[in-house]
Amino acid sequence: MASDTPAILRAFLLATLVGTGGTGFVGQALAAPETLREGLFGGRTPDGRSSTAAPAVARYVSEDGQSFILDRTQGRPLLKFENSPEVWALLPQPAPRGDVIYKNDLGEPVLRATRLGGVTVFTDTRPGGSAAALAGGATPLKLAPLGPQALLERLAQATLRASRAARRLITFEAEATPASSALIADAATVAAEAVVRMARRGDGKQMLARFNKVTLVAGRKPSTVIQQGVMRITVAPGEGLAGRPSSDRILATLER
Repeated sequence: MASDTPAILRAFLLATLVGTGGTGFVGQALAAPETLREGLFGGRTPDGRSSTAAPAVARYVSEDGQSFILDRTQGRPLLKFENSPEVWALLPQPAPRGDVIYKNDLGEPVLRATRLGGVTVFTDTRPGGSAAALAGGATPLKLAPLGPQALLERLAQATLRASRAARRLITFEAEATPASSALIADAATVAAEAVVRMARRGDGKQMLARFNKVTLVAGRKPSTVIQQGVMRITVAPGEGLAGRPSSDRILATLER
């Protein structure tokens, strides 16, 4: 990768940015729900009576040891595994027996909560599901504004991570404003995660050969397209973390 350094640095200059602010996720730590049922179904007892109001953000641990945060304090429920940089924006849908299934942007189940308080999380390693238990309080998953330098650093990190996984240079470029910079930075992180995941697959080299550049822009709705060697990712800042494609959606685009 040392020989690619000048090219990577040149890629950073292509990002056109205006903005101020800090980096990362922000929020206040909250206490955990008293039970899983209270946390996921609004703090009601089995006979329908109201119980003590419970916070809508908490940390859970699955039976195979995976820890994740479920945040229902915003317009869309958000889930983040503690061993991954990606935040999943979920869509809750009713299921039989009063259960709720939380799906990703491909309509695939990520989490299932039963009316009695049981929680099952679905992952690549456990597609059939793994039971999860409440482990404690957590911090809401919110993006902080980013200034130009912070965004350039995030693009640099994405470039290096994706290039290392693909074993060749994949540059990340962006066109951002103060309103879109934080979400574009997060989308770059998610895109790099998708490249890493694809590189681990047997057909990964062939799929990754379809592009050598990732361009991130703001638009009306989130999308991913690959044309003429460029992966173009569009984010919708008004939708928050739900306004950018997940790594699963990016992988689905690569598989077409």
